[in-house]
Amino acid sequence: MTISLDEELLERVRLCKALVVGAGGIGCELVKNLVLAGFKTISLIDLDTIDVSNLNRQFLFQKKHVGRSKAEVAKETADLYDSSVTITTYHDSVFNTQYDVKFFRGFDLVMNALDNKAARNHVNRMCLAADTPLIESGSAGYLGQVTVIKKGVTECYECQPKPAAKTFPGCTIRNTPSEPIHCVVWAKHLFNQLYGEPDADEDVSPDTADPEVAEALTDELPISRISTRDWVTSYDYHPDKLFQKFFTDDINYLLTMDKLWHTRRPPVPLDIHRLPVDDGGNGELQLLPDQRLWSLQTCADTFKQCITSLKEKLNKEGDFLVWDKDHPTSLAFVTCATNLRAHIFGLARLSQFEVKSMAGNIVPAIASTNAVVGGVIVMEALNVISSSIDKCKSTYLRCQPNAQKSVLVRCALVHPNPSCYVCSEQPEVTLKISCKEAMSVETLLEKVLKTQLELAAPDVEIDDGKGTILISSEEGETDDNLTFSLDKFGIRDGSRLKVDDFVHNTKLLINIEYCDLEDSMFEIVRSAKSEQSTGVKRKASEEIAQLSKRVREN
Repeated sequence: MTISLDEELLERVRLCKALVVGAGGIGCELVKNLVLAGFKTISLIDLDTIDVSNLNRQFLFQKKHVGRSKAEVAKETADLYDSSVTITTYHDSVFNTQYDVKFFRGFDLVMNALDNKAARNHVNRMCLAADTPLIESGSAGYLGQVTVIKKGVTECYECQPKPAAKTFPGCTIRNTPSEPIHCVVWAKHLFNQLYGEPDADEDVSPDTADPEVAEALTDELPISRISTRDWVTSYDYHPDKLFQKFFTDDINYLLTMDKLWHTRRPPVPLDIHRLPVDDGGNGELQLLPDQRLWSLQTCADTFKQCITSLKEKLNKEGDFLVWDKDHPTSLAFVTCATNLRAHIFGLARLSQFEVKSMAGNIVPAIASTNAVVGGVIVMEALNVISSSIDKCKSTYLRCQPNAQKSVLVRCALVHPNPSCYVCSEQPEVTLKISCKEAMSVETLLEKVLKTQLELAAPDVEIDDGKGTILISSEEGETDDNLTFSLDKFGIRDGSRLKVDDFVHNTKLLINIEYCDLEDSMFEIVRSAKSEQSTGVKRKASEEIAQLSKRVREN
């Protein structure tokens, strides 16, 4: 093929060491484009294996490749385009500690082709720490986005807060589901309580903290006071016992709360020995297996089979399992549990395909969108490696029925947000803590630092003039602190915490503020520094901003 690049740029392309993170829909297009554009040294990281559902849009893979590493097969197929290209593959998680700042410094350019926020945040922070340019991308249906991130020059991936994932009140999930999605969430919580990392906020038994329930409670009403995991362990995961508890006893318990059902249809508990006979409602429809609705008997049988299979998997793999939408047994468990609960509450049942989409937060992928995004990434890559960051743009792909408007919209890159706690020179946030309940050091570590702020290995020092270490990333050093509340260490309204994350090479100052919070235990607020003082003028229109928001959600 003939490449229309001048000799100087072509030589830079040949010498560029590029890292691609992700070998899915966008990643396949990107690897193919890089090879055809003349890149000679490419590294590719992807943890996933090929599933038959990938084949309609990830064109480096074929049916014979199902079950194999995406990264390795992508290399094999790309070699057919140009065998002189050196492609190094890593069938691994980008979170693995071996991919540290030194690893990222070894590349001239990093390109993200990821499908989740946590991994994007991690690569963003590693590239900032390594001062390596990053090209971020994403697609959602017919929408797509590509932007360039350069430390100190452009805003980073986390400069603007991302929309929070949709959540549902715990009392609705546990007591009064009114939509099929409520049953899907309940079934995922059930999987985690039985096999995953148990979380008290995701319990599946009736919620006695619900005001409506509390009014109806009497001392005579039986309810288990031990954790779900302890309860099922005491019965050695006996399938019939679990079915009886979650689909009969817990439902009968809810029925004793008369006030819950004054304006709602009351649930109908299931008897495992006398299940209603039905065909799932498919009739004579010719549907693919994953699009058929299962009968109640099929759901019950599948539930019991999954209980046993997942228990064996848990025993083999260790302390807990992580729910994976692409693991057949895990998906089958959530599908049958969803539909058993949906029937109990008079809600529509869902096919396995629908459950997978809801539980996995899947937005249908469009091959043409990924192809356009993959092409735009390479165009921006050429600007980056030719040291022409000023020519780089943020590009948005939109589905536009009006031919008079461009499908691709390009906007000037935005300067760093001075309020960003990831890339600003003096990063800080305010942690608002509810006065109604004490926060433990463990909650601060697990739910604030690791979950909300996504710090990998935080060390926390109290800014009290004494250098008191509250949390250490060294195993065992501060474990004794975890069960105590923050006030045990003199942390009051106005206290400050100094945080170091050596994995991401970042520092953060946390200002503590105790206040009245209605619906949550804590809230994180970015620094109140004014963006106007920096003269930042955002040129993207309201329409493009909305496109960006929708793509970043996925």
